Amino acid sequence: MDDGSAETAALIGSSSEDVRSHLDGRNGAAEFKVYKRRWFILFVLCLLNCSNAMAWLTFAPVADQTAQYLQVSLNLVNWLSLVYVLVAIFFSFITTWVLDTLGLRFSLIMGSWLNMLGSVLRFVGVLSCIPERAVFPMVMGGQSLCAFAQPLVIFAPTKLAALWFPDHQRATANMMASMANTVGLLFANIFSPMIISYTNNFFMLLFIYAIPATVACFLATVGIRERVPPTPPSASVVTSSSEPFLQGVKLLLTNKAYMVLLVCFGSGIGIFTCFSTLLEQILCVKGYSNDFAGLCGAVSIVFGVLGAFLLGLYVDKTKNFTEVTKINMCLTSVGCSVFAVVSQLSEQKFIIGAVCTWFGLFGYSVYPIAMELGVECSYPVGEATSSGLIFVSGQIQAALYLLLLQALATPIEDSSVSVCATGADANLSWTVPVLVMAGLCALGTCCFVGFFHTDYRRLRAEAAASPKTVTDQSTGGDTWANSTDA
Repeated sequence: MDDGSAETAALIGSSSEDVRSHLDGRNGAAEFKVYKRRWFILFVLCLLNCSNAMAWLTFAPVADQTAQYLQVSLNLVNWLSLVYVLVAIFFSFITTWVLDTLGLRFSLIMGSWLNMLGSVLRFVGVLSCIPERAVFPMVMGGQSLCAFAQPLVIFAPTKLAALWFPDHQRATANMMASMANTVGLLFANIFSPMIISYTNNFFMLLFIYAIPATVACFLATVGIRERVPPTPPSASVVTSSSEPFLQGVKLLLTNKAYMVLLVCFGSGIGIFTCFSTLLEQILCVKGYSNDFAGLCGAVSIVFGVLGAFLLGLYVDKTKNFTEVTKINMCLTSVGCSVFAVVSQLSEQKFIIGAVCTWFGLFGYSVYPIAMELGVECSYPVGEATSSGLIFVSGQIQAALYLLLLQALATPIEDSSVSVCATGADANLSWTVPVLVMAGLCALGTCCFVGFFHTDYRRLRAEAAASPKTVTDQSTGGDTWANSTDA
């Protein structure tokens, strides 16, 4: 370990007063550094997050064709997506400990290998030499390995942003890494229907999706060499893991503001999981093709990424985490309510597309901001722990919501406009489920707006540390001064 890493490790577990005393004692001025290799690690995490999300939603946009090809029911096809939710619920607590204890490098490499092996197993499972009875179990096995990788990579953005980026780039870095997951959902919504429509070949679909997973695994294994940067980019990094994991969880569970965010924003994550998983099934009953459903999902994601980019830049400058999250959640609730109505209409492609755009613009885009808000209101608890518990809450609620919504869907007799490929078992009325989904979204939003209030603890700790300069090693000089006072 070099001197910088030893110094950082020595400060982990210190209080804010200890850090401030240390910083003030180094020739009267604290100097933090950022390194250009932070962008490579960010790229690897983005690619890994994107490929894992593609694996998650591979089958949802073509659920009816998948049921036919694998010769299973539509409910079993839904389990190919739902397995991500269940694995996250039971594996996420271990993952948060791994990230905050064993470090970012170990987590990314382990996640990349699980993701790659799962992707490979999926396309091996549909080879012609595989016995018919083993096809679905192998595909599900590969999907499960990818699901185990998801918490390792989806919890990492806040940790990466805190360890490698200065305070005025944290929200942007977190946005890029988090939105890569959303871009993966976009690619799945576009490419799954496209590939199946043109080739009707699931082997080709799964082989193509395994390529980015393999590339990400190679880059992570070979290219990420350091657990932490030699010199921290900001004062907060030296205390970001100051609380032991179990003690950190206890602090979070007694933090009123964090618990409101945990439940209410977790509900929002659950709603979007339901939206992504069930969109094709909701629309096909009303005569909308898989291509159109995939386009709706893609448009919502494109505008979600655009919104996240703009919000990341705005919040990096203003630090208005709470205001942005509350406004976006309100607008998302409006979009969800409108979707519940228009999704039950036939021949209304323009309106449905516009509502999905609105839904994505304000719903998807707020995810990285809310995760940063979770870190701010729970500091000095480790970033992976605070982000991970929110995600676990979202996955638990997603599992409950999916089971509830599917139970509320009832068979319909008049299915003359339906284009669902699997026939009668797919001709379900989703009127009640989508109204319930809108109600749950509105309830979570109202509770969050009314009860969430917090101080920005991490920003306050950094202001107390009063760093003088941040040196950018990619340019070889001091790039900005007193950055945490911005």
